[in-house]
Amino acid sequence: MRIVSYNVNGIRAALKKGFLDWLKATDPDIVGLQEIKSLENQIDTTLFKDLGYEVYWYPAVKKGYSGVAILTKQIPERVTYGMGVDAYDDEGRIIRADYSDFSFISAYFPSGTTGDIRQEFKYQFLDDIYGYSQDLSRELPNLIVSGDYNICHKPIDIHNPVANKNTSGFLPDERAWMDKFTSSGFEDSFRLVNQSTDQYTWWSYRANARANNKGWRIDYHMTSPEMSRRVKHAEILSEAHHSDHCPILLELASNEIKS
Repeated sequence: MRIVSYNVNGIRAALKKGFLDWLKATDPDIVGLQEIKSLENQIDTTLFKDLGYEVYWYPAVKKGYSGVAILTKQIPERVTYGMGVDAYDDEGRIIRADYSDFSFISAYFPSGTTGDIRQEFKYQFLDDIYGYSQDLSRELPNLIVSGDYNICHKPIDIHNPVANKNTSGFLPDERAWMDKFTSSGFEDSFRLVNQSTDQYTWWSYRANARANNKGWRIDYHMTSPEMSRRVKHAEILSEAHHSDHCPILLELASNEIKS
């Protein structure tokens, strides 16, 4: 089972940059998209269906903003849109697909970079999604929470931790939330298999940051204990250039838990 999470920063723009060819070549079983910035009727979803994917789309109410989606070759038993809080659901922040042996969430956490109001909104979202994920994991213990968290967890996850210590996305309270989340049982699947430095998933468009690999690792596949035992491989697919983010890959053992 190959699962990809990708903040495409606008699916229509990504398609113009070769996203479909990349998707066909990579051939994941499940794709969680974030920041789709599109209504479903604004794109030709048959492009995905022709590759064997079912399409589940959850845009924001505001056109051209936010939104998440799931493309999946395995038909889910159930798809749930949102987390039951209008403030987040209106922005298309969460979509969940339940399969026979696990559940997958594509999540787009708010950014706080535009000022204090959105930073407070982000903190409220963090509080609420923590409770939501804890409640959900009791009902669905085989859970993967993937997406753009808009937080670097540790100094190893950011190119210049000292200069960015007061920047949204690496603030002490945000990092403390990540500590709490991972201490609650969810594991950063990438770090289960890779402890290397200079591993990033987002780069600013400014100052040639991507070419110089001055990035941030803010995209994660977080796995519950049951799913962490199934992790075979995790990788950052930095060769994909359809967005200011790059996709992340998670490979799971199928039908068999690792001992």
